[in-house]
Amino acid sequence: MRFFLVFFFSFIYGSIVSQQIIEDDFEGSGTISLWVGDDCDVDSSFANPYAQGINTSSRVLKYSDIGGQYANVRFDSNENLDFSNNNSFTFKIYVPSSSITGNQTNKVSVKLQNGTLAQPWTTQSEIIKYISLNEWQEITFNFESDAFINLDPSSANPIERTDFNRVLIQVNGEDNYDHVTAYVDDFIFEESEGGSDANNPVFNTLVWSDEFNYSGTVDSNKWHHQIIPIINGTDWANGEQQHYTNQLSNSFVNNGSLKIRAIKENYTYNNVTKPYTSARLNSKFAFKYGRVDVRAKLPAEAGTWPAIWTLGANINEVGNYFGSTYGSVGWPVCGEIDIMEQNGWDKTNLIGHLHYSNANTNVYQNEGSTTYIQDSSGEFHIYSLIWTENVIKILLDDVVFFERENTQEIPYDNHHYLLLNIAMGGNLGGAIPSNFNNATMEIDYVRVYEESSLSTSNSTLNELIIYPNPTKDKLILKTPSHLIGSNVNMYSTLGQSLSNFTLDKANTSIDLSSFKKGIYLLKFQTDNGSFVKEIIKN
Repeated sequence: MRFFLVFFFSFIYGSIVSQQIIEDDFEGSGTISLWVGDDCDVDSSFANPYAQGINTSSRVLKYSDIGGQYANVRFDSNENLDFSNNNSFTFKIYVPSSSITGNQTNKVSVKLQNGTLAQPWTTQSEIIKYISLNEWQEITFNFESDAFINLDPSSANPIERTDFNRVLIQVNGEDNYDHVTAYVDDFIFEESEGGSDANNPVFNTLVWSDEFNYSGTVDSNKWHHQIIPIINGTDWANGEQQHYTNQLSNSFVNNGSLKIRAIKENYTYNNVTKPYTSARLNSKFAFKYGRVDVRAKLPAEAGTWPAIWTLGANINEVGNYFGSTYGSVGWPVCGEIDIMEQNGWDKTNLIGHLHYSNANTNVYQNEGSTTYIQDSSGEFHIYSLIWTENVIKILLDDVVFFERENTQEIPYDNHHYLLLNIAMGGNLGGAIPSNFNNATMEIDYVRVYEESSLSTSNSTLNELIIYPNPTKDKLILKTPSHLIGSNVNMYSTLGQSLSNFTLDKANTSIDLSSFKKGIYLLKFQTDNGSFVKEIIKN
């Protein structure tokens, strides 16, 4: 399973360590003294030509590949990279389409090398991510959880190595002579002490999910079918043409994924007949701040309006799961976050959006952004939300394409719940072709993460490093000395004991190749107590 999931279990609590901070805002403050261009031009104090979207800073790094075969921009760290507390590099990037020649796939990579070697590339490790053009995006390269490429296949996993001191950025690949210009800003690699603060919370704890590892009807313990039309019990908003139903044909689970299906059929509800049916699911879970990841394929058919979104649980909307209990305000006072919407006539673009009522003026406001998406119906992509008390970010495949400061005038300080649906026609669905028959949105998983609730009193129980997580086949437990000898039980989420073993060495490998995909629990029993870690098998 392809994944671009930023997911951390490796925190060290309660200890004071020296921090390794590598950063550059290209405004004159930072710890990187020199950027070097290999086979390309570089200007590390260039006036930002696209001060918009998520990046309005005045200065950026300009990377100009004017036909160089390799075209890397790089820097050397004063000390070797230490991955014991952090594994991620993050920066913003803008690539104008007008600068590109040739037909290379639009992508950016981060490479790690040992710059003391005569041929430093021979032992490099690399992560490649795809990018959109003509917009600022924030991209994170996580050498623990992202798919990496070791040039030397015999090399250890990058986070196990201590010989890296060189970091390179490359746009649109090597071994070509095409041109491309990119602008880079806010580069950062920062070791943390394991905790998080209000400005930078770490959403490391899986608090709610559905992996859809069952068949038949949607799990009623987790999902509610919203079937009552919100406008006088007769219509849905925005001129939509469907009835939402709880029919098995409109929402069901098989082969490891949820299917939400819109169907052309006459259907009568409350004495009103509509020409299409579909499903609108509410999560029976509400959260305030966290990270949401939904891996999905979208419908390809014109006229369909798929959505992955949230509403404030305080909305008094008819028929929703929380309305009768918590509903007190209308829309848009409750706040709406559109993690993913797609219109009915252009399936190559994706919309991330906020709808809300300004708390100071009571005036309706909306803001958001669009981004290019490649093969949204043929391939799974990950649609994500990062929501803190200070910022809201919407991401596609772990790339931020919309960011908004969470300020007092917007209502995003209350609990929200998730919605999954396909609408037909309406404002964003547009014209429905006469030959439309059915269309499906397929969802592989839904996951919600929040900050760890562990306290510093539990610090010694949580120095265990588990990677990669999620994993495909093999899980490594990097065990501190005081946890060696602990007993470990592995359970399914239903409480079924699957295996039992003792941590008898510093690095323990667990073979998960025979396990089905899903969530599993590792319960560690030590002399000082017990604790549980969640792992994900992809």
